[in-house]
Amino acid sequence: MKRIFFILLLSIVITSCKDDKTSNSEVVENIEISVTDSLIFPDEKHFKSLKQITFGGDNAEAYWSFDDKQLVFQSNNTNWNVNCDQMFLMNADDTFKDKTPAMLSTGKGRTTCAYFLPDNQHIVYASTHLGDDNCPETPLKKDGKYIWPIYDSYDIFVADLEGNITAQLTDERGYDAEATVSPKGDKIVFTSTRNGDIDLYTMNIDGSDVKQITFELGYDGGAFFSPDGTKLIFRSSRPKTDEEIAEYKSLLKEGLVQPTEMELYICNADGSDLRQLTNLGNANWSPFFLPDGKRIIFSSNFEAERGFPFNLYIIGIDGKGLERVTHSDTFDAFPVFSNDGKKLIFSSNRNNGGGHDTNLFVAEWQD
Repeated sequence: MKRIFFILLLSIVITSCKDDKTSNSEVVENIEISVTDSLIFPDEKHFKSLKQITFGGDNAEAYWSFDDKQLVFQSNNTNWNVNCDQMFLMNADDTFKDKTPAMLSTGKGRTTCAYFLPDNQHIVYASTHLGDDNCPETPLKKDGKYIWPIYDSYDIFVADLEGNITAQLTDERGYDAEATVSPKGDKIVFTSTRNGDIDLYTMNIDGSDVKQITFELGYDGGAFFSPDGTKLIFRSSRPKTDEEIAEYKSLLKEGLVQPTEMELYICNADGSDLRQLTNLGNANWSPFFLPDGKRIIFSSNFEAERGFPFNLYIIGIDGKGLERVTHSDTFDAFPVFSNDGKKLIFSSNRNNGGGHDTNLFVAEWQD
């Protein structure tokens, strides 16, 4: 799911899906710098400073309010009295080593993919709570391969910052999730299985005027608007061979998808001028536009031989200028810029004592 936790991969041995595809360009050599911040690894030259926000559990998908004063994120930290991912609110300067953030979701079912609305007083997020109060099971492997569940009980809701649900935006049968909001404040893009495949759709902020914008067989998800609202970047796993197509359709009937081979695609906000942006192999995902609207930051394991590590990279919207941003030996993903472009929040396994906790980190960004 958008952004379903790749963190779960950390407990699984994955066979590399890297093949002989050539990268879009050579990775730009980073300039060696002297690092005094112990959280910043050598050669992470874009981080002026780095602050750890959470200190336990799996924490990810943190998104800024339009005024950059608050963020909403999802966590399964059992110390916060949850059994699976729920939505939490934080101020931009908060840390949670010794305190618990306010929960915005109902605490029932499983949630994913929250995002602020333009008024800074409401969020959209997906939840399974109408289907069952309990957390749905999370299958990780099928026939020895890593999988994601696509819960058909997910629908998209609006909630205020007190946690009260104020609207339900989707009620179609099947998976509706992965909603993000245009910086223009007029549209929401989301992923749905309402047509029998996994495609992208747009709708107005109030849920009206739903339009399908991708049509090719395969999983299209994790879409984000460009800063001016005119373009979308998203991840996709599109089967090509007869064998791949048969496997994809078989898994989809079970509400599953295999996300180990994904590339990034870019298009206009209405779905036109669609083109593949990366051709790197392995899993390229969690893309987000840089503030200049000309580059994309994303997570990838294309340089890994056995599925890990995942690091952050930058690539131009023309497919050129591929540059490695982070130098982790485990997992960095879910990068999201503040609206003023000064900060980047992302999830990482760094500084977790060698365990599996995935925490949020905020970097002061320098180009």
